[in-house]
Order: sequence, then C-alpha cells, then structure tokens
Amino acid sequence: MEDLKKIANNMRKNIVKMVHNAKAGHPGGSLSCTDILVALYFNVMHIDAENLHDVQRDKFVMSKGHASPALYSVLAEKGFITYDDLMTFRLIDSNIQGHPNMLECPGVDMSTGSLGQGLSVAVGMSLANKLDKNEFRTYCICGDGECDEGQIWEAAMAAAHYKLDNLLMILDHNGLQIDGRNEDVMNNAPLGAKFAAFGWNVFSVDGHDIEAVTAACKAAEQVKGQPTVIIAETVKGKGVSFMENQAGWHGKAPNDAELAIALKDLGGE
Repeated sequence: MEDLKKIANNMRKNIVKMVHNAKAGHPGGSLSCTDILVALYFNVMHIDAENLHDVQRDKFVMSKGHASPALYSVLAEKGFITYDDLMTFRLIDSNIQGHPNMLECPGVDMSTGSLGQGLSVAVGMSLANKLDKNEFRTYCICGDGECDEGQIWEAAMAAAHYKLDNLLMILDHNGLQIDGRNEDVMNNAPLGAKFAAFGWNVFSVDGHDIEAVTAACKAAEQVKGQPTVIIAETVKGKGVSFMENQAGWHGKAPNDAELAIALKDLGGE
C-alpha cells in the first residue's frame, strides 16, 4: 500500500505541474479524487495495457470532466500515455485537453465535461453489459456539486429501476464547488440518504484511504439487484497547504512561487 501512496503523491505533483504549465485547469477537485483513482486503477478495475482496446473489460467514466488532470495522471502511471504527454495539457493539438476526449486520449472511455451527463453514460454502459450478459463493471466518479444537476437524479432513478448491480458510482464529497460551500450554493445534503431513497446501496468511506476505498469497491461487487454509490469524504486541494478546503482553487492555476510551495508540500519535485 505504501507503493500506492507514492503513486498518489506523484500524481498530485504532476497535477499541479500540469495546471501550472498550462496556466489553466482545475487543481482542487483533481487533488481530491486522486486516491480514489489510484484505488480503482491499481486495486479494483480490470484494465491494463494488454486489454486497453478490448471492449470486454471494465469501463470508467470521469463525470466531473474538469478533473481531467487527475485522470491523465493515473493514465500515465498505468503507461497508457507518457509523462511527457502530461506537460502538453491544454496545449493546441495535444491529445489531453481540459476535458477528456475519448477520440484522442488512450484510456479515456467517455468524453465528459458537461456536468451531470457522465452518470447517464455509465448507466447506459452498465445496461448494455446486462443485456449482453457481460460480467464487466462500470465505474463512475461524480462530484458533489455536480449533484445539483437534475440529470444525476434521472440517471440514479434509471439505474435503480434496471437493477444495475454492475454499476459503481463514487461521489467525490469534498464539500465545495466553484462558487463556494455546497450548503451555501445549493444544499443537496444528505446525499447518501437521497441515493438510498432512489433505491441505491450506499457506502461511506474516507476518500483518501486507498485501502478503505478498495474494500468498499470490493464489497459493492457482492451487492445484487442494486447499483452502489460510495460517498467518499475528501478534501478539495488535498496535499497542498494553501489549496486545501479553498473553493478559490476550483479552477485556478498556481504561479511559479505557488508551484514551488505546492511541490514542497508534496515532498519535492
């Protein structure tokens, strides 16, 4: 597990470097979901370089597409793209733009960015697997602010109706969105109770505990007749002192001095 923590830390370094280099991007919500992605890609999902282009494998949808720096960072750790690719983030003609593009970036299963839509796509993938009698699972990360979108709840209703027990949603619950605290912008709490009322199985974990996230994902595999959501309690900007729990770092690039502080917080370059 220590190796996975090192991978997560390396990803966080790359996230702040990418956003700094591009002078644009979304570091706060990328840093909050980093450990979740490590758990999924290294402990849970059946995906590697050998089956990357095989339709017969687990699929992943980053519904909060603005957190693309985190997704690209884990794809680099898996060897699907290179570390050099990361430093082309948001540059003209790069295959890794501000939001993930499934037609351009290896390992991206769905183009996302319009909030609320990713869960609907994941529901469709899961339903298709059910109809085809496939054993593969669909994983989707959504933001808590994203749950302000009505389409999330339409998708939640459909997933329960079709008993999509091959669908796992992980809710990155960092408590903040672009305009401030969730309860001030649009109070959507209690999210766990809402999903339960829609017919979902609900787990709650520390989203920065890779072992806990992994265990919850494994437990979800045993749930029959219901989709599962894991409410992952996280810290926006996790690991960078001046970004943690600051809504202002939702979509803002660090300058040179701030990058130096961030990398020092994360243990050096």
